[in-house]
Amino acid sequence: MPPPTAGTAQTRAELTALRPGLVAAYDAALPGARAAILHRLRLAVAREPLPPPAAVVDTDDPVALVATRWPGSRLVAEVDNSVANLALARANAVPETIPTGPESLARLEQSLVDGHPLHPCCRTRAGMTVADVLAYAPEHRPVIRLRRLRVPAGRWHGGGMPILYAHPWQAPRLMAQYPWLTSAGVTRPVRPLMSLRTVAPVGGGPHVKTAVDVQMTSAVRTVSPAAVHNGPILSALLERITADLPIDVLAETAAGAVITDDGPDRRLAHLIRQAPRLAAGETAVPLGVLAASPMLLRAAGDPYALMEQLGRVLFAPLARVLERGVALEAHGQNTLLVMRDGRVTRVLYRDLGGVRVHAGRLRQDLGLKGDIPTDDETELRTKLAAAALGTVATQLIGALDADPAHLWKILAAGMRADPSADTAALLSEPLPVKATTAMRLAENPLDDIWTHLPNPMAA
Repeated sequence: MPPPTAGTAQTRAELTALRPGLVAAYDAALPGARAAILHRLRLAVAREPLPPPAAVVDTDDPVALVATRWPGSRLVAEVDNSVANLALARANAVPETIPTGPESLARLEQSLVDGHPLHPCCRTRAGMTVADVLAYAPEHRPVIRLRRLRVPAGRWHGGGMPILYAHPWQAPRLMAQYPWLTSAGVTRPVRPLMSLRTVAPVGGGPHVKTAVDVQMTSAVRTVSPAAVHNGPILSALLERITADLPIDVLAETAAGAVITDDGPDRRLAHLIRQAPRLAAGETAVPLGVLAASPMLLRAAGDPYALMEQLGRVLFAPLARVLERGVALEAHGQNTLLVMRDGRVTRVLYRDLGGVRVHAGRLRQDLGLKGDIPTDDETELRTKLAAAALGTVATQLIGALDADPAHLWKILAAGMRADPSADTAALLSEPLPVKATTAMRLAENPLDDIWTHLPNPMAA
């Protein structure tokens, strides 16, 4: 994995040369950024299966906390990088507004400042310089152009023309390593979405998911050969099994990868995804943006009515899809609420790389690759419950100005009103939450580790 590029001190030094006008705001934002990361770490200490600490320290500095408890771990530098980038994001934030018009979704996504609500590496950009972060990270609201790289025909895996859509940060690195990649120009302007490497064209059009050798939160964000293979198959499957539900899946319509000596290469790949189709008066809002925006939560109106709508339009249908054999990883970045006149009317789901598919429930084997197929029903439920209930519902209920116990009761009632085969388990089993700090401290940080919380919907 790429090393974190800059901690708080180095970020300040680079910022002094790059954007001196931001230095004072960066300095002012650092205490709040440290507190936000420290809060995430203290949650982890309270509930995750962490390695025994070498020592315990009472500090308001998250970097010192990690360095004292687990000296020499990769997490020390990662947390320093996360604090720095979170402070930089807050320093460069603009007053909150509710955008309108055809680019409202991209602008909403770029308004999210703090990133993942639980991960202490919520703003890690390992491998990028401060200049790179300012130029490419969505919280800094850039408009960029992708590079189009012409690929020799015998080296192309996937559909469509042998043209790779490469992120402008990634492209020069690829061309230096593979000189047989040649320039075919650039795309029209695009805006990075919540996921830095996924972009939406200015003025509309399909979204493009690119590969970047940058670690954000827990992983380097490349595009696997399995994702290239699975996307169109999963899109067709989900279109069929959600046809009677208020969930529309944004299909992955095309994908491709460059073949290097090791086969289709995850560093040289892209996916093309449908853009949301909205009718007049509709607005799409990612769940993660909604939960982090007091302005949007106020605009949504009565919190109890909102939770009733979510139980009926989001959580019960997710359980129905699960019953039919697919666990959607419905977290705050992948799941969009379509709203009209302040009411949730339907859901858009995007990014199929994290789903799980149970062939037995489907009664067919689709030939899917990678870790998406599973015959473990607990794993299937965990995938959905961890994202939708353990993370999204918990974050949203914590953000609403209402009685949390009553909100959980309304959510549970919405699921019981349209029960699936998994509803009873989802409402009673402890809620799984990914132990993100424990994973970063583990020998293999990519292996999932789970912790479990009491289920507030259990009778």
